[in-house]
Amino acid sequence: MKLTDLDIIVTAPPAPGWGGRYWILVKVTSDSGITGWGECYASSVGPTAMEAVIRDVFGRHMAGENPENIELMFRRAYSAGFTQRPDLTVMGAWAGLEMACWDILGKDRDRPVHALIGGRMNDRIRAYTYLYPQKGHTLPDFWASAEQAAEAAEAMVAKGYTAVKFDPAGPYTIRGGHMPSRHDISLSVAFCRAIREAVGDDADLLFGTHGQFSTGGAIRLGRALEDFDPLWYEEPIPPDNIDEMAKVAAAVRIPVATGERLTTKAEFAAVLKAGAATILQPALGRSGGIWETKKIAAIAEVYNAQMAPHLYAGPVEWAANIQLAASIPNILMAETIETPFHDALIKGTIRVEGGYIPVPDAPGLGIEVDEALARAHPYSGDGLHLQMQEGPIGYHGVNVFAGGAPVKV
Repeated sequence: MKLTDLDIIVTAPPAPGWGGRYWILVKVTSDSGITGWGECYASSVGPTAMEAVIRDVFGRHMAGENPENIELMFRRAYSAGFTQRPDLTVMGAWAGLEMACWDILGKDRDRPVHALIGGRMNDRIRAYTYLYPQKGHTLPDFWASAEQAAEAAEAMVAKGYTAVKFDPAGPYTIRGGHMPSRHDISLSVAFCRAIREAVGDDADLLFGTHGQFSTGGAIRLGRALEDFDPLWYEEPIPPDNIDEMAKVAAAVRIPVATGERLTTKAEFAAVLKAGAATILQPALGRSGGIWETKKIAAIAEVYNAQMAPHLYAGPVEWAANIQLAASIPNILMAETIETPFHDALIKGTIRVEGGYIPVPDAPGLGIEVDEALARAHPYSGDGLHLQMQEGPIGYHGVNVFAGGAPVKV
């Protein structure tokens, strides 16, 4: 069996747009006519440029190759151009294409992907969700309202979720780490207090940030939140400074989580070695794909660390996250995004039930992609999947984080 054809679909989720401005889906076909799907979580260049990268990686390293030879193709892409070091854009392209290879292999053997990478360790995966506005909530007020966040948390717990994530500490900026304002610290405390009072012991609190703080600022904020016992403190400083993140981890009594912006075992191993985090959050469409992230999970075992795959993308990456999670012993939980478009794009083939994701038995990634629906929502904007604020934060009031990359309604 050989890989022969590649198609790329850049689809834009309709309003409210949770999951980013666009999703890059890849459709790979073998000479035996089997189709595999993947998703590239790469956004440092625009989708048109990314399409060219994906086609180059496929044509240069994968076309005509047996999809079984994952390791060989990875080494080709990882070594391309005399590199042999993490490259976010190339690995983002590779990761989505690699998922498609596993989807093809599973369909060829009539087995789910997890059966091909060590078998089923877990029948269901604990799900967590970001807190999104509920009926009656208004934007942008929701992002700075502890009361509305608590109402959203109650609604998610009523659906069965046992962990909820929120990030009221202000926007991320291109300027690197900053010191939080007192207003942002007070708002963060108010969010934790209101949500903890609303859910009690029924849900863990996942405090999200986006690498926006200086080391001292992250420690200052983290210590203010300790009394509410969050399960994690997510990426408190920019992810490229591992030693400084380790200082935060040592100074704050909340487990540090990181990984959304990291790629390959090289970067994740460095985090673990430095003691910078005990919870890893790889996005499989960026981290190197299923097989590379399986290696990351194995390294994490040595450090007694847990895995919590990240999702701010579409449901194809989610499906890959679930296949990996099914096969590893150190899974903590997996992020989910429940919108009608996410569900329709994979025809309801994976869903959250009572706060858990049942692991699918269907071949490959376990999903059926609605290709026509994906093509019916082409991306026509000029923004990247996610973008950072250019201006500095202010200190005269709350700095509102507007949430992900919502589309204009």
